[in-house]
Amino acid sequence: MTDLLLIALFAALGAGGAGLLGWPAVRLLRRRSMALSLFCVAAVTVLAVTSGTFAVAQAMFLSTHDLGVVITVLGMAAVVSLLTAALLGRQVVAGSRALTAAARTVGSDAGFAAPEHPLGLELAQLSAELAATSTRLAESRLRAQALEHSRRELIAWISHDLRTPLAGLRAMAEALEDGVADDPDRYLRRMRTEVERLTGMVDDLFELSRIQAGALSLSLARVSVYDLVDEALAGADPLARRHGVRLIGRQVAREPVEVDSREITRVLGNLLVNAIRSTPEDGVVAVSARRETDEVVLSVTDGCGGIPEQDLPRVFETGWRGNTARTPSPAGTAGAVPVGAVPVGNGGSAGSGDPAANGGSGAGLGLAIVRGIVEAHAGRARVHNVAGGCCFEIALPIARG
Repeated sequence: MTDLLLIALFAALGAGGAGLLGWPAVRLLRRRSMALSLFCVAAVTVLAVTSGTFAVAQAMFLSTHDLGVVITVLGMAAVVSLLTAALLGRQVVAGSRALTAAARTVGSDAGFAAPEHPLGLELAQLSAELAATSTRLAESRLRAQALEHSRRELIAWISHDLRTPLAGLRAMAEALEDGVADDPDRYLRRMRTEVERLTGMVDDLFELSRIQAGALSLSLARVSVYDLVDEALAGADPLARRHGVRLIGRQVAREPVEVDSREITRVLGNLLVNAIRSTPEDGVVAVSARRETDEVVLSVTDGCGGIPEQDLPRVFETGWRGNTARTPSPAGTAGAVPVGAVPVGNGGSAGSGDPAANGGSGAGLGLAIVRGIVEAHAGRARVHNVAGGCCFEIALPIARG
């Protein structure tokens, strides 16, 4: 036992001395190449083993022949160990360089190009994370491009929609000022209508900015879906009568939801106004509500003739109206009402004047506001075509308890 303790002591002294000499070298090389650091670690290990073994051999008073044998064995093991460390270091460095080159492709238009060089487990995991990051960056870039396109489109539509009523207001104001208006009261009524339209557009822009900024404040209360639908139908009825469209409620469930009733009534009002103006005379706009698992789905179905399939994903985008109009309103309107052109100013106010009949259109914000309000309630807004028209649906979580 004493001999073993002495051998362990001499081995520890020899290996410890080598370790103390190698530690500063390892620290000095920690910012250098990984291959050099690995080789240094291997060299320190070989030196520690050699020193410990040589110290024990000296203490045991081995013969010159036996000592030569030990040194020869240690030398061969050291050479093999150092060569292996060098090869391993080159492999790690090659994988690291390949991954560095691949990292330059993160977020590029072509996407992340994974290195073809075989990688170790950690580098392979890092490569997978870089690939996932590149995918997320690509998705973010596409969203940013879509938002920028939507913003440009919105500015273009707003500029167009503001120019027409402002030009009309200016012409009517000049006619009144010059005293050439044959019916001043009619001019004043028309000017008031145009001002209400402009006010509605400004209100919509402000509401949309609050939604997009996450500043929409909701006053949640438990309310029946039946009451929400009834209130929305009552508000849209005057507009439906003027357009010769019938409003009906189909199988409206009395399910409870916890929502801001004012905002959801506005959502339904926007959808109803949009549906009424897109449905031909003698057409039908139907509202229904049903329960699906843990949510209530409210739907508004119109007779617009349908929306092109390629346009359905863009219907709720800010300012989007589509390249083609839906089914026109009754005779006497100034043209077709595009998808999303819902003048919602006052919560879908049917009594604030009909822009379509006044020769104008909304700012294409109504459906964007619908989606924003519904998503603020942790719900979903969607649209799909049905026979003769399309169906807008909003899904709201059902009230608990």
